[in-house]
Amino acid sequence: HIWRQFLGHQVVMPVRNGRLELGPWEQIFYCEFDGQRTKRVLVKIIGE
Repeated sequence: HIWRQFLGHQVVMPVRNGRLELGPWEQIFYCEFDGQRTKRVLVKIIGE
């Protein structure tokens, strides 16, 4: 559980014209440190 404190649990990423706007060195990684179990991922899209 301590990893969660260091890594955080949410991210906000800009989307333009249906594509993620990632910088040249940016990537998205999902890490699970509690072992294999059923997971829930929530994606929230907010428009202008």
